[in-house]
Amino acid sequence: MKLHEISEYPGATPEQVFAIIRDDEFRAQVCEKIHALAYEVTVDDDGDQVRVRIDRTMPAEMPDFVKKLTGETVEVRQVEEWGPPAADGARRGTVRLTIKGQPATMNGTTAIRATPDGSELVVEGDVKVAIPLIGRRIEPEVAKAITAALRVESSQGRARIATEA
Repeated sequence: MKLHEISEYPGATPEQVFAIIRDDEFRAQVCEKIHALAYEVTVDDDGDQVRVRIDRTMPAEMPDFVKKLTGETVEVRQVEEWGPPAADGARRGTVRLTIKGQPATMNGTTAIRATPDGSELVVEGDVKVAIPLIGRRIEPEVAKAITAALRVESSQGRARIATEA
């Protein structure tokens, strides 16, 4: 299942958006806002290349037929690898999300780019649940959870940038 989410950051430069993406404290605050039961954020930052790893335990807020497979919680690992900035500050990267112990993944790309009104962060990926017969029924639930987390991060990011302006 394809996932496509765009987060708008009016009045923000790509550099400002990337500054929050690479901020481990900001990413930890987002984990709290999405009600992670436990989390660990690791940012390896050498300036041009940035790797963000977020491990979090989440309540399995899924339909009952999915909870029978996952249990009451799921452990999610999110890994983003960002490349150097373009001349205009835009960034591109990859994102991989896995649910530990489950055959569920999302592999995709992420980008921050300037828009006429500010910047946007775009996440595109392929959500896959490799369970015969029912995997395709679960993929929309996984995509919905990913999208919800991205929207919380976007809302928190806009608020953070506004307070720093």
